[in-house]
Amino acid sequence: MPRGAPGDRAYRTLLLHGLADSSGVWTHVVGRFPPEHRVVAPDLPWSGAAIGGYAASYTRPTDAIATALAGPDGTADVVVAHSFSANLLLALLDAELRAGGRPLRRYGIRRMVLVSPFYRRRPEDFGWAAMAYFMNDFHRIMEEGLRAAALGRIPDDVLLDMAYRVRERVGPYGWTSFFDTYLRTPWLAVGELDVPCLVISGGDDIAADPSEAAALAADLPHAHLELVPGCGHFPMVSAPETFAGAVSGFLGDLHPVVRPELETHT
Repeated sequence: MPRGAPGDRAYRTLLLHGLADSSGVWTHVVGRFPPEHRVVAPDLPWSGAAIGGYAASYTRPTDAIATALAGPDGTADVVVAHSFSANLLLALLDAELRAGGRPLRRYGIRRMVLVSPFYRRRPEDFGWAAMAYFMNDFHRIMEEGLRAAALGRIPDDVLLDMAYRVRERVGPYGWTSFFDTYLRTPWLAVGELDVPCLVISGGDDIAADPSEAAALAADLPHAHLELVPGCGHFPMVSAPETFAGAVSGFLGDLHPVVRPELETHT
């Protein structure tokens, strides 16, 4: 889903969808980005269409984030990552920092927007109750995404059946990949991510509690929290005008850098 002005001075803006979703989750906001942004929204290996194969492969999901970031010129000025992908982005940057790398410079990242991220500060913040909730009620997250996309056109009983089907496609391996990434958040070196960040959370998020987004925004060196009232885990779908306005305002002082044009990669 490429969009935006081509040319040397276009900002490279990468949109990364969450688990069992697709690039279509950005449909309501991609046209609202400032025209100077060259937007690329790839379908990732954990998309709804590919999740079965991804879960069975048990590969490192951060590798796919690195591939998405590394366009032909190896840059993505702005990264907007939702849910599972927001956590994978942080995990990738953390791993490269710990290895002595400079990942923000390597990938050319100048702004990050983290949408509905999962984040807990201490290992003690995880207990059996949290694991039971995310295992037993995992379908509710799938259902919320389906309901947001359906815009009232699909009956609740059909949405619930669809959510269970998506959960089955994700399977134990896909779920474990998600929860393992979540469990590792207390050790993320987020204090070393010296780049402006916007953290967006829906006030009624049943998956990633808004308090976790607030904690992450507080722990990042240069972050602002945008709480969107009245919507859940998919603010880009439920409140596209508010979402796009917050992102556009955040990107307002970004200055262009002359680089070769980014090719679309899907």
